[in-house]
Amino acid sequence: MDVLLIFFFVIIIPSAIIHEYAHGWMADRLGDPTARLAGRLTLNPIAHIDLFGTILMPLFLFFATGGSFLFAYAKPVPFNPFNLKDKTWDPVRVAVAGPASNLLIAFLFGLIIRFIALPGNIIDLASIIVYANVLLAVFNMVPIPPLDGSKLLYALLPDTPEWQKFKINFERYGFFVLLFFIFYAFELISPVIQYLFKLFTGFNF
Repeated sequence: MDVLLIFFFVIIIPSAIIHEYAHGWMADRLGDPTARLAGRLTLNPIAHIDLFGTILMPLFLFFATGGSFLFAYAKPVPFNPFNLKDKTWDPVRVAVAGPASNLLIAFLFGLIIRFIALPGNIIDLASIIVYANVLLAVFNMVPIPPLDGSKLLYALLPDTPEWQKFKINFERYGFFVLLFFIFYAFELISPVIQYLFKLFTGFNF
């Protein structure tokens, strides 16, 4: 197994944990203390590791795709939207906080790559951190439940009985739609991932 691929697997887990922490932090700022009261406003990985999403799924994806696609997620932070003031857009702000935290990490490591003279192998590792976080950010903004992008989609949909029915059915079958997307339509977001990676680092992945 390639060393960089192993490092990617290692780094995507803490990146996913920071992603979930950001959800809880934003919810707390907007009036929902659920995550804080549950002890989830911490970067301690033990509080966030999900057996399936953090361990088993990445291993499955690695072997199922021959190492071409890896993804992980941490245990979702508890969240009560009824505690929020703006019932339409505050849930979107909570959802977007996760991907935004990953883009911030990618941006910071991109600055390190661009402006600090580092050995080639360290640049490679920093580049993996940028790529992993860009991947998490872009992938999570795909408008398929349970990904964060679905919250933005729901906020933009009209509040009518027809669209409410669509939302219920989309939530029910979203996981299967997501699996289809991963295996058959992931290339649709690859250009966005490559563009952001080059924007942050100055070179192609």
